Amino acid sequence: MRVISDLPQRFREIENVFIPLSDGTRLAARLWIPDQDVPAPAVLEYIPYRKADGTRERDDPMHRYFAGHGYAAVRVDLRGTGDSGGVLVDEYDAQEIDDALEVIAWIAAQPWCSGKVGMMGKSWGGFNALQVAARQPPALAAILVVCASDDRYADDAHYMGGALLNENLIWGSGLFTLAALPPDPQVVGARWREMWMRRLEALPLYVARWMRHPHRDAYWKHGSVCEDPSRIRCPVFLVSGWADAYSNAVPRLLASLDVPRKGLVGPWAHVYPHEGIPRPAIGFLQEALRWWDAWLNGGQPDDDPRYRVWMQRSVPPKSYYDERPGRWVAEETWPSPRIEPRALGLADGRLVSPSDAETVEPQNVVLRVRSPQVTGLAGGSWCAFGMEGEMPRDQREDDGRSLAFSSAALDAPLEILGAPVLRLRVASDSPIALLAVRLCDVAPTGASNLVTYGLLALTHRESHETPSPLEPGRVVEVEVRLNDVAHAFDAGHRLRLALSTSYWPMAWPAPTPVTLDVHTAGSALTLPTRPPRAEDAALRAFAAAEAAPGTDIVDLHPGGAVRTIERDAITGVVTHTLTTDLDDDGAPAMTRVEATGMEHGHGMVERFRILEGDPLSATGEVVHDAIYRRGDWQTRVITRTRLSSDAASFRVQAELEAFEGETRVHAASWDERVPRDA
Repeated sequence: MRVISDLPQRFREIENVFIPLSDGTRLAARLWIPDQDVPAPAVLEYIPYRKADGTRERDDPMHRYFAGHGYAAVRVDLRGTGDSGGVLVDEYDAQEIDDALEVIAWIAAQPWCSGKVGMMGKSWGGFNALQVAARQPPALAAILVVCASDDRYADDAHYMGGALLNENLIWGSGLFTLAALPPDPQVVGARWREMWMRRLEALPLYVARWMRHPHRDAYWKHGSVCEDPSRIRCPVFLVSGWADAYSNAVPRLLASLDVPRKGLVGPWAHVYPHEGIPRPAIGFLQEALRWWDAWLNGGQPDDDPRYRVWMQRSVPPKSYYDERPGRWVAEETWPSPRIEPRALGLADGRLVSPSDAETVEPQNVVLRVRSPQVTGLAGGSWCAFGMEGEMPRDQREDDGRSLAFSSAALDAPLEILGAPVLRLRVASDSPIALLAVRLCDVAPTGASNLVTYGLLALTHRESHETPSPLEPGRVVEVEVRLNDVAHAFDAGHRLRLALSTSYWPMAWPAPTPVTLDVHTAGSALTLPTRPPRAEDAALRAFAAAEAAPGTDIVDLHPGGAVRTIERDAITGVVTHTLTTDLDDDGAPAMTRVEATGMEHGHGMVERFRILEGDPLSATGEVVHDAIYRRGDWQTRVITRTRLSSDAASFRVQAELEAFEGETRVHAASWDERVPRDA
């Protein structure tokens, strides 16, 4: 990435300012303010990840860039996080959005602000930008949403197709730790300990709270702007990456909104596109400026196509890509009338064209699948962050544990853009069952690369609001929508559809081993094929990635990640472990922010175990260790969260210890049962 030191506009930085709210709470903010004679439009980023240390390394290059181009940048910690007052009750609760309305009004009223505010953010900041836009604050003129979702139930870290994701445990334990961290005494003064104790004493067990809402109820509808997209009245720029978990929301919102909007999906993981992993990175900050110039600063809206994506080429499967080959393509509108549905029937181990009478099975064939519990070990992470080991590996081992249907070798390249949909006639021997569906690109060498996938808890086959158990042996028709994708299959490659009854460790297993009978007659996979478009060759080229100079961060004790899969030869237990930023002695990696003198480190272990043939043996455990210190002041928070289940309920156990120096100042434990119905 090119670092631009000579920016067009001089600006000043304010390390901390407190924004007063009507209930007396104060939210902590960092500011980057242009030194100019006229007030500037402002760009707000509003997230819980600690502005002074947690995201500082990322914030400075981006917000300095905006300020250096004439925009006031405002980075605010949510209530109960960083140096802000109050308690973080939950993600996206009503108080959070109410606070945002007050923050926007405060920004618009400042003498350095023109009265126009844009809101942007990645992940949490993208979610709440959409939700705030739906409240229509007068000063909010446009939003830029990166790696976020419009649907908190169907398309977030908790459930997929009604199936419980283990990301619910991973993310929930992370938020649990984040909400327990102290404010900085250097910023908030002597009240820091009182503020910290209040956070610790009010800390909820987020994992269990989310699991108490296994259906699409009012809890999830709150904050899901898909419930009424018409409430968003400002322009919206939507960005994601194919290696990210939130790419589906981009085409969905392009289709449902009726305001000026455009979408961009690259090959990237859960990162801003100027950091772009997998490459190619792009000049995302320049793209953001084009957006802000058009909607905050009196410029002209651009004439970009509605939807622009990176069409990924066939590549050998690897668990990490520094670069993902492909090309930029675009559609002028979305949904695009150019996308042509192509149906492939299911035969005995084959994907076939229904129009080919010679290759389609003359009658229904019933095929049976009962997957090993460890099916899914090659699936990679639910959401990649650009680290090694996250991407799906060669799928042949999971293909062999699944019911697979493969096409003939393609005689010409085939490109798809959108969401493949599987319509399946199936019968289960159990009232509760999971169906995992994968679409793979199989090279002539036999290597199988995961293109996209989808999950469905079969009790949710008709409704996520009112699921119903299966009647064992009864044939039902279900539909599974796979994740949106742009992928070009090479000539000579084959398509493979793989069906399994487990997908571990991404999704929690059904309570009993399940056998599914798949009926080929009436079952079909529909692909969203995309014909070539000559105009793609003339698309406006993205500039090279650039940013402002960053902050000085010193690595005191470097970290890294280790991912292992182990099988105990005696017990048969398979253990999947990810260790991040911990050394051999279990100490967290540490860094120092030179501007503030704060030293901090945060290490984590994720461990998922299962015994083949026994889904009730499944356990998940996540441990966090976070240290913050400066001089003689030091705090440490250690959390342990564990998930297990029996046939009737889930059990969530958690422990928290907080230390000031060597003294333990707070300890708490939780042991909660959550009824199970999927």
